[in-house]
Amino acid sequence: MLPDMQPYWEAVLEGIREVTRLHGFRRIDTPAFEYAGVFEKGSGDTTDIIEKEMYVFEDRGGERLALTPEGTPAICRAYLEHGMASWPQPVRLYTTHAMFRYDRPQKGRYRQHTQFDCEVFGSADPLVDAEVIAVLWRLYERLGIRNVTVRLGSLDDIEPRRAYIEQLKDYYRPHLEKLSEDSQRRFARNPLRLLDSKDERDQALKEMAPKLVEQLSTPAQAHHEAVTGALAAAGIAYAVDPLLVRGLDYYNRTVFEVVPNDDERAQGTLGGGGRYDGLMELLGGPPTPGIGFGSGIERLILEMQKNGVTFDDGSVASVYVVHRAEGAGAAVFALAGELRELGIATVIGETGKSMKAQMRGANHSGARFAVIIGDDEWAARQAVLKDLAGEGEQESLPLGNLATTIRARLEA
Repeated sequence: MLPDMQPYWEAVLEGIREVTRLHGFRRIDTPAFEYAGVFEKGSGDTTDIIEKEMYVFEDRGGERLALTPEGTPAICRAYLEHGMASWPQPVRLYTTHAMFRYDRPQKGRYRQHTQFDCEVFGSADPLVDAEVIAVLWRLYERLGIRNVTVRLGSLDDIEPRRAYIEQLKDYYRPHLEKLSEDSQRRFARNPLRLLDSKDERDQALKEMAPKLVEQLSTPAQAHHEAVTGALAAAGIAYAVDPLLVRGLDYYNRTVFEVVPNDDERAQGTLGGGGRYDGLMELLGGPPTPGIGFGSGIERLILEMQKNGVTFDDGSVASVYVVHRAEGAGAAVFALAGELRELGIATVIGETGKSMKAQMRGANHSGARFAVIIGDDEWAARQAVLKDLAGEGEQESLPLGNLATTIRARLEA
């Protein structure tokens, strides 16, 4: 991320700190790599992450390790290993973490990307589902991202879902030869993920497939209605998407994605997640309900730019010292130090460059003032203070109180 992009990063990170604080989340940081089994158990061996994208290596002790491809299983492991089940429940955690996936790089999606993750453990309350969605929604609002909608679905509970999966297989079975190669493979191993396909060959069949959200069990239906009611009450725009399944095996009940309104196929998802009440057990822990989401920061920055969010201040300093006087180097350095002590960012022009070249540097720096010390100024122990932001007004001032004068001008 190059310097011009850093103001966006700072805005996103500050927004994350604020919305998580307002919703009672605490920060956690997990390692860059984990035991590979954490993700193989947690993400499911039929997901693209495990089958195609995870970076796996063997260390010198023979352990199979993986660069973190997604945050939830790693945070679950931390919850289990560090006794968080004994804390007051629910436990609300968030992180911003580098993720690694061997995928085709494209704009906003890289093999190393940074993800904002929130997870809540220890509550099956549908209002917690709505609260987690609200964290993401309020962050996007704060960042100037408009015209987005929450696509909401439900995957029911695991047992009631089995009957639906058989129904789905019966629907697809006569059409197997028309499906993409990935979908033909998923038919046998994880039929639910047929609805997650983005391949053009699968679209028409996917649209006509039976819809799980239209035949939920009674508890899951009540849960779903509580979530939609809470979102509506909070003014969060949502649409029920009967084809939304998400790409990971561990979800149940609520699933969601936030998508720009102009993205009909939901290819440019900004963030998404869902409920995973059985994941802790897969990782060897006790039954523990959970819900969370992930949102790629690089993708968010692109959406901020698309929404016209800009940062005009490209300045690296408020003051630029231009000097070309014999013997003035130490005094120039002391002046810059005094300015910095007052909290004023200051750049010193290079000693070997001409005054003209240094003034070009001052003009390009975005600084508000140039302090000019030539031979005549140095002899009089003065400096020329030039306002680079106005009409170029300048005046000669004593070096002794120049720093406090500049501070007063900047604060005026």
